[in-house]
Amino acid sequence: MKRFRIRFFGRVQGVGFRWTAYHIAQGLDLTGWVENEFDGTVLCEVQGESAAVDGFLGKLNGSRYIRIDDMDIKELALDESERCFDIRG
Repeated sequence: MKRFRIRFFGRVQGVGFRWTAYHIAQGLDLTGWVENEFDGTVLCEVQGESAAVDGFLGKLNGSRYIRIDDMDIKELALDESERCFDIRG
């Protein structure tokens, strides 16, 4: 199990990014959250098996309308109490 905080740069607001992330995370049994930031980026924390997190990132990057130009990724400690993936904001 791994947990990451990821800031997405590119065309990531106003294109259904948060809902897409939510549905992908649900399908891959990931937990965490996603929210829009005031600077036009999207911030996300995602937790789960390494292969599932890789799949999450790959599916997001291949989604229609979304264009990820860059990602800032930081590994975090696991949140053992987290049980779902939420959309914030």
